[in-house]
Amino acid sequence: MTDFLGAALSFPTVLFSFLLVVVVGYWLLVLTGVLDLGDDLDVDGVPGTVLAGLGLGGVPSAVIFSLLVAVAWFVSLAGTALLDGLGFGAGTRILVSIGVLLAAAFCAWLVTRLVAVPLSRLFPTESDATRHAFVGRLCVVRTGTVTNDFGQAEVTATDGSSAVVQIRQPGEEKMPAGSSALIYDYDTEGEFFWVMPAGPAFDPLRHSAK
Repeated sequence: MTDFLGAALSFPTVLFSFLLVVVVGYWLLVLTGVLDLGDDLDVDGVPGTVLAGLGLGGVPSAVIFSLLVAVAWFVSLAGTALLDGLGFGAGTRILVSIGVLLAAAFCAWLVTRLVAVPLSRLFPTESDATRHAFVGRLCVVRTGTVTNDFGQAEVTATDGSSAVVQIRQPGEEKMPAGSSALIYDYDTEGEFFWVMPAGPAFDPLRHSAK
């Protein structure tokens, strides 16, 4: 027990140990009904862009954060326990511990991404009918680029509400963040929208402002 506590409170595991306490406390509050997990799957602004860039969209941020912390804590704990048995000197131990920290972060991202893909199907953000209603509307790109397998944009519905959706383009046109795109189709299987750059004919106000 003493060895376990020592490893859990040693660098780099201690960084994730405190986060793990927060995660456990949060889920206890959710289970007791004090907090609500909610159903907001998309985050506007920088957080949403970061999650999309990491391939972790489509799942509540609380679930993503919990998975990241849990996996990182386990990997760093195993790495710290291994280091204790190797008997490195102080200088070498610090360098190797930083390596363990980076490995834990990478493993956390990899495992979470693998889990997030099938898990996202349990958290549908909207019905197919609602999604198809976006076809023909303009959207604003929120990621740094849009390719045939990556991209995210914000689109405004007829009732004035906005949603962050996954977008793709078949070509190689440049679509930087903040540019307008026209949604012309929806892929039901892939759960994303096909888009094309919106020229002056589709978005005269935005292009006249440039």
